[in-house]
Amino acid sequence: MSPQTIKASQIMTREVYSVYGDSPINEVAKLLTEKKISGVPVISSKGEVIGIVSEGDLLYKDREVKYPSYIALLGGLVYLESPKRFEEEFRKMIALRAEEIMTQDVITVEEDTLVTDMAAIMTEQRINRLPVVRQGKLVGIVTRADIIKALSEESL
Repeated sequence: MSPQTIKASQIMTREVYSVYGDSPINEVAKLLTEKKISGVPVISSKGEVIGIVSEGDLLYKDREVKYPSYIALLGGLVYLESPKRFEEEFRKMIALRAEEIMTQDVITVEEDTLVTDMAAIMTEQRINRLPVVRQGKLVGIVTRADIIKALSEESL
């Protein structure tokens, strides 16, 4: 089998650790630590992926507040950095539940997505994991390590 024919369903982890939106942050951090994983999908009560919490998201909890730089110009303020980015970082810093800290714009793939396509998505979007869905519901997860393993096995 060539890498061009390997699908998500063939390499995905089917027993996916996940959390609900109202899961406390400390429980999410404990899950990542105990299971030695770097991220976890956040699902709705119907099993739909609504977000993802990564180690990177949790690091915001220990950061100091950094206000966006601005200059006063003609009686108004001109921001040198994005106030929207500040709002997002601040939201994550004060989060108590998964839904408050999660990355909301989650890229998911279907079971028949090819490994080559998943590799392209991960590199272009700079993400480490792709939840796999069937009819919108979480059925697995593919990580960078899964793709590298599949590609290395095919080259033998």
